[in-house]
Amino acid sequence: MTAAKAFKHCVEATRKGTLIRRVSSTDKEYHFQDWFHARLKEIGESFEVGGRNSYPDFRMVATTEGFELKGLAYPGRDASFDSNSQVPTGMHNGRTIYYVFGRYPKAPDGDTYPVLDLVVCQGDFLNVDHEYVHKNKSVMGFGSYGDILIRDRKMYVVPTPFRLVDGVAHKQTLILPADAAPGSGFIRVGELSRRETAELIVGYAFDLTTNELAPKKIPNPGAGREHRFSAWRVAGSPTDAVTMRSPEQLKAEASDSDDDDADA
Repeated sequence: MTAAKAFKHCVEATRKGTLIRRVSSTDKEYHFQDWFHARLKEIGESFEVGGRNSYPDFRMVATTEGFELKGLAYPGRDASFDSNSQVPTGMHNGRTIYYVFGRYPKAPDGDTYPVLDLVVCQGDFLNVDHEYVHKNKSVMGFGSYGDILIRDRKMYVVPTPFRLVDGVAHKQTLILPADAAPGSGFIRVGELSRRETAELIVGYAFDLTTNELAPKKIPNPGAGREHRFSAWRVAGSPTDAVTMRSPEQLKAEASDSDDDDADA
């Protein structure tokens, strides 16, 4: 499993104090990707780097695994992230997808700074649907003269593991499906589960006269189905337990604001 190997190498790098290095103060997106890119190169396996709008960010060659990177400034917006190109999933174009979340200081005093904590999770932990295909559509005919085009460019706002579970802050954690094991040198620190919702949104309508957005829902055939995962750490790391947060805790939290940290 390349994901476990890459995660372990990232943990070793943080223990050695290998810092993120940004090329300038205007680099608000790629510095964490560059740090992970260097770790992938160090494990010596071939991979491809995706383009600016491609998915995922890194695609292994010898194995059907891919990595999507999400750098999060701390303190700041870390309970959710914006996804413009793809709904998170554990499988895309035949590849198993892993999401890599790394938090770093929001206001560093220079162009080098540490990875404060790290969570690598298999994409099914965020969303288990493998069938949905993201597409942007448009409609022509808007406006007084009927020659304005409206583009439907969907953005998905997705909860991060920092919101979904307790016990991952300021540590390095790997989250895998319960039937997958990372191999030797790891310790299990949590059993996690997520249940499918009662209804699925299969469409929506937007009223341009009232600015109201109305979802279209159907019963979920998999309502209540449980999906189980395990949390792992590299041996020698803290063994604090990783646990799911309750639905009540999640509902009680206010949503993240749409601020400048959204794409940090």
